[in-house]
Amino acid sequence: MCGIVGFVGKREASPILIEGLSKLEYRGYDSAGVAILDGDKLNVTKCKGRLANLEDKLETTPLKGCVGIGHTRWATHGEPSDLNSHPHTTEDGTISVVHNGIIENYIHLREWLMTKGYNFASETDTEVIPHLVDYFYDGDLTDAVMKAVAKMEGSYAIGVVCSKEPDKVVAVRKDSPLIVGLGKEESFIASDIPAILNHTRDIYLLNDKEFVVMTKDGVKLLSEEGEEIKRDIYHVTWNADAAEKGGFEHFMIKEIHEQPKVIKDTMTSRIMPGKPVTLDDIKITKEQIENIDKIYIVACGTAYHAGVVGKYVIEKLARIPVEIEVASEFRYRDPIINERTLMMVISQSGETADTLAALREAKKQGARVIAVTNVVGSSVSREADDVLYTWAGPEIAVASTKAYVTQLIAMYMIALFFAENKKTISEETIDQIKKEMLTLPEKAEKVLENKETIQKFTAKTYMHKDMFFLGRGLDYAVAMEGSLKLKEISYIHSEAYAGGELKHGPIALIEKGTIVIAGATQEDLFDKMVSNIKEVKTRGANVLGITCEGHDEIEKTVDSALYIPKVMDILSPVVSVIPLQLLSYYMAIQKGCDVDKPRNLAKSVTVE
Repeated sequence: MCGIVGFVGKREASPILIEGLSKLEYRGYDSAGVAILDGDKLNVTKCKGRLANLEDKLETTPLKGCVGIGHTRWATHGEPSDLNSHPHTTEDGTISVVHNGIIENYIHLREWLMTKGYNFASETDTEVIPHLVDYFYDGDLTDAVMKAVAKMEGSYAIGVVCSKEPDKVVAVRKDSPLIVGLGKEESFIASDIPAILNHTRDIYLLNDKEFVVMTKDGVKLLSEEGEEIKRDIYHVTWNADAAEKGGFEHFMIKEIHEQPKVIKDTMTSRIMPGKPVTLDDIKITKEQIENIDKIYIVACGTAYHAGVVGKYVIEKLARIPVEIEVASEFRYRDPIINERTLMMVISQSGETADTLAALREAKKQGARVIAVTNVVGSSVSREADDVLYTWAGPEIAVASTKAYVTQLIAMYMIALFFAENKKTISEETIDQIKKEMLTLPEKAEKVLENKETIQKFTAKTYMHKDMFFLGRGLDYAVAMEGSLKLKEISYIHSEAYAGGELKHGPIALIEKGTIVIAGATQEDLFDKMVSNIKEVKTRGANVLGITCEGHDEIEKTVDSALYIPKVMDILSPVVSVIPLQLLSYYMAIQKGCDVDKPRNLAKSVTVE
């Protein structure tokens, strides 16, 4: 959530900042603004609403200058408004700040600053930062920012400019993402790589409490003690057009269609029949695996649903007890963790605040931590003991699709890796699963080629206000993800239930015309699931059934049937989730929703 950009160079800053912010729209926002230095003048333009509103203002009243910062805000403290928008500036207009995160002790700082004569115009926590920097300013902006940060508690990525030092941007990060881009006679800061990829592929990945000083002479990285840091340059290898729509109407549908490729990419060189699973830089040994007495999988949102599948497959294949936990609850419930505990955290961005906090708590208590993430150099990848990257490429749409299926592949690979080391299943069975995994890209492609059933179903049902998803076993895990997707982008209320739980309350909600999406891809649970479908049909439900090819008998029970290619039960979630992603997409399209930027949501939740 929130997006930060900054620029120092010889070109006009305004179009570069706006372009960068446009690449960060996927993070979610409700207002936008820029602060640009024109000589010793600091000019700020900001407004509520979409980035287009800001562009209109800048077209009417252009801001000149080659140094500046920009921001897209997602409200946490103070409602969305022009006044609460970033950048925030001191009363005399000399210092301006953009901030991603939350200053937890801002009330204390605000009250203290008011005793020093400072006045506040907004409701935000961020406004304390420019006043705090101003309080400590004595001719050295870097020193003032360092002193201000020492007084702040919470999470932050901050960019600061000052009219008294017009060729400089000072930035710092703690618990919120920030990178530095290195161009020719110019430099950048940004919350994410796509914001600067049209200008440079060379970046610095910042660690917590590291400062950046950008001037026209170059970039310096400093520790919180003020000592200069030498850092290797990370070279981005993926193309800028990977973050573009490529002819599709929306990023979400583009990313749904990229799933066959990213499934294959995530398995490449890692899954090969007749050879052990290769997990890149994961160094866990056979002895260490055998010493594990419990695994926690901790994640949020879609990544949590991938973890539900992970629990099932690790327990089934490796016979290790697994608990799946929501990160925001796990971190506060004093979990039982010791040196025999393995923690697995899953996060597409690698910056999810609650997941990162859970990781740190687990390490503090002696657990080994494996991170599954899509972003090289992200916080969880650097702080975990081991990391497994999901090669999904940049995911721009707020609603996650291709990241989810690659997280599933990661769960299968880890489960097989553990099973190989523990010898809990036969080599023949492991080889059979590997061979079947290698067919998944082709099977995913077939589902995408057969989307007419979904389109017809959504055209008839998009006006409904409530929908229900049913499943048993792994179909229930997929039902939870399908329900979340529908809520996220179509704003239709939906719930997911285990088929066996119907009689324990939810069936009271079923009446004539109620929409039910029922997964029935698990061979050993098919008959049970059909019985559940009959229960809702008897009460008037309109049912879309999703099953594997060869189960034509489901048509006797459902109103519409959608078939996925026959796949091994344990691997079915990778294929069966795709129709549910398409369902959500076409429902949102029918309703005229903003698919890639659903209301109130952010791509990466980097504050608690």
